[in-house]
Amino acid sequence: MFRILSAVAVLGMFGGVAHADGGPFGLGLILGSPTGIAGKLYFNKQNALDFAVGEAFLNQRGFDVHVDYLWHPVMLTQDEAFFLPLYIGVGGRLLEHERHTDTAGHLGVRAPIGILFDFKRVPIDVFLEVAVVLDIIRPSEDDVVDVNAALGVRYYF
Repeated sequence: MFRILSAVAVLGMFGGVAHADGGPFGLGLILGSPTGIAGKLYFNKQNALDFAVGEAFLNQRGFDVHVDYLWHPVMLTQDEAFFLPLYIGVGGRLLEHERHTDTAGHLGVRAPIGILFDFKRVPIDVFLEVAVVLDIIRPSEDDVVDVNAALGVRYYF
């Protein structure tokens, strides 16, 4: 886990596009499912990699780690204070949760869609997203499809 976060932080130092007055790497909090730490690394204005590490609370509860490649194809609106793009993506999710007497693991494909309040004058964004997860590897009695929904904020440096 530490290796993944360290690698993302190093990539953030060498990313190509600045975000607001900060850099291309943002780190903050995500609330919902999962609840924990969220990060995002911009490659350019329309492409980014995001991740979250935390606790899932909706249908399937447990320790959740996900990474998504995001596209920002549509600008819904903008004014002097912020941009409001729509984003979509594809990625993966690892979920680990306790079951009666053991621990179960899930590995699945994740498809998020969301909106992003990208402030122009401060290096902060606020996001709201919903993601459908299709678990490829899972215990046979667990659901194949799961849903994540969350609100988050990130500071860019």
